[in-house]
Amino acid sequence: MNSSIHTPTVLVVDDMPANLRLISEMLSELYHVKIAISGAQALQVVQRTIPDLILLDVMMPDMDGHEVCRRLKADPNTREVPVLFLSARNHHEDECLGFELGATDYLFKPINPPILLARVQTQLRLKATTDLLRSHNAYLDEQVMARTRELQATHDVTILALASLAETRDNETGNHLRRTQHYVRILAQELRDHPRFSAHLDDESIELMFKSAPLHDIGKVGIADHILLKPGRFEPAEYEIMKSHARLGYQALVHAEELLGAQVPFLRIAKEIALCHHEKWDGSGYPSGLAGDAIPVSARLMAVADVYDAVISRRVYKSQMSHQTAAAIIRDGAGQHFDPEVVAAFITLEKQFEQIAERYADTTDEEPLEDKAG
Repeated sequence: MNSSIHTPTVLVVDDMPANLRLISEMLSELYHVKIAISGAQALQVVQRTIPDLILLDVMMPDMDGHEVCRRLKADPNTREVPVLFLSARNHHEDECLGFELGATDYLFKPINPPILLARVQTQLRLKATTDLLRSHNAYLDEQVMARTRELQATHDVTILALASLAETRDNETGNHLRRTQHYVRILAQELRDHPRFSAHLDDESIELMFKSAPLHDIGKVGIADHILLKPGRFEPAEYEIMKSHARLGYQALVHAEELLGAQVPFLRIAKEIALCHHEKWDGSGYPSGLAGDAIPVSARLMAVADVYDAVISRRVYKSQMSHQTAAAIIRDGAGQHFDPEVVAAFITLEKQFEQIAERYADTTDEEPLEDKAG
């Protein structure tokens, strides 16, 4: 026999040696045959080697076939093994019970050899087909998972590429993008069970916020260099142009979706953050003057993260300030610049904010110039 061809293994379970011998002789020319003289021994056998099929006597002392079948079907390792009951009891109720317990067939004693062989062969063919389908489905599942991972990686690379593009235009931000990612995530995790926020902060949304946070200033790619990189204070007209980066970033992401011909779910939060992270709780922000809960949750979290990090960061136009100063600005802005509940979460997380700032600290020796507007 070709060694590459799998020869099925059949476990025969019966407390009568004569029955074991008879059935073994019938099956041994076609299959590997294992025997067990009790239910307990049968369970020990399948712990060592899982057979392809089990012929199981119903009436055995100590542990009958019904109990053996229950245990086999309760075990994930053996629940898919076909069980054929063998019984001298031919009552309709017994047969129904066997099928209810998960048996695939029910044969009555005395054994009719051709019928037994045909039933065994049929069940083994069905199992082989089922195993093939299960293996194929597992392969397809793995392919889907691999494709999902690939798409997720593409999403992540797209976000990072866009964020890096913005960073090349405003390269003094250092680790600002990385820090704000982590600020936003811990704020979201702190608020996820809050009744005002729980509907917006499931695991998927929090992960999207973390990954989308670097796109908050993507619109700066549309701001002219003489304004974006100006080392001094903005003139009023220049400040108005600078403020347009929020809408430019949003429009760039919308335009990307239009080119694709469909809305992209992973950009939904990125659009919210890009457009609305400069909105203020009291309605005095830009670009739309949104107020209160009209401001998307993601943008409210980003507002706190962005302002905190801007304060503690050294820029060519401003000095680096302390964590204490930044925290005081956030606390004083509750109810005006920021959602009070987000500020409350920030207060709880102050130490973690400071630790993130230290972990991803910038290194620069440049001296600041005069402060910009806004």
